[in-house]
Amino acid sequence: MRKWIRFGTPFILIFILTSFRYNGSPELRVPKSLQVNDLKEVDLPQQKTILVPTFIVPPFVGSTFIGFKEALAFKESRGNYFVTNTFGYMGKYQFGKGTLDLIGVKDGKDGFLKNPALQEKAFRTNLSRNKWILRRDIKRFVGKRINGIEITESGILAAAHLAGAGNVKKYLRSYGDHDFEDGFGTTISYYLKKFAGYDLTGIDPIKNPTI
Repeated sequence: MRKWIRFGTPFILIFILTSFRYNGSPELRVPKSLQVNDLKEVDLPQQKTILVPTFIVPPFVGSTFIGFKEALAFKESRGNYFVTNTFGYMGKYQFGKGTLDLIGVKDGKDGFLKNPALQEKAFRTNLSRNKWILRRDIKRFVGKRINGIEITESGILAAAHLAGAGNVKKYLRSYGDHDFEDGFGTTISYYLKKFAGYDLTGIDPIKNPTI
């Protein structure tokens, strides 16, 4: 009996183990509605600009000339080269026809709006012109306070872009009693404060500059 158990036990164990052998994972089936039978070519966008205008923020590029002009352009037109406002002011920096005539722009409204490079030249040229006209007032008033606002060169030149150099002279020399207001209610004092502290030493004052 013991002999039978000794020789029979291995066969019994083999039988038990083989009856419980692993048969692998169950077969996974993809629903027919999700099966892909034919391959199709798909056109992907290439070199396309995607704009997500969730909200608009002004550019922050420091206190340099570039920072000044971009901040001013954002206030004037949101930086749009191709816009004309309800009063007829044109482009990124909202130039009037009279100012463009003074600096030698003869392209007409459509030509001016379609030419961003010309608009940039016009802005710098007019800045040089205003800096010449206001050179004595810049020297006299920079560092002083008028109506609680510290007067800076960049504030003066920004206000001149808004109201013209003549109106800025009147404001400064009247110590704020003569405060110009444009058609949208924007004042010289607002521009003096908003655009203070930019470095415009690289802009030369030029008498009667033209493009």
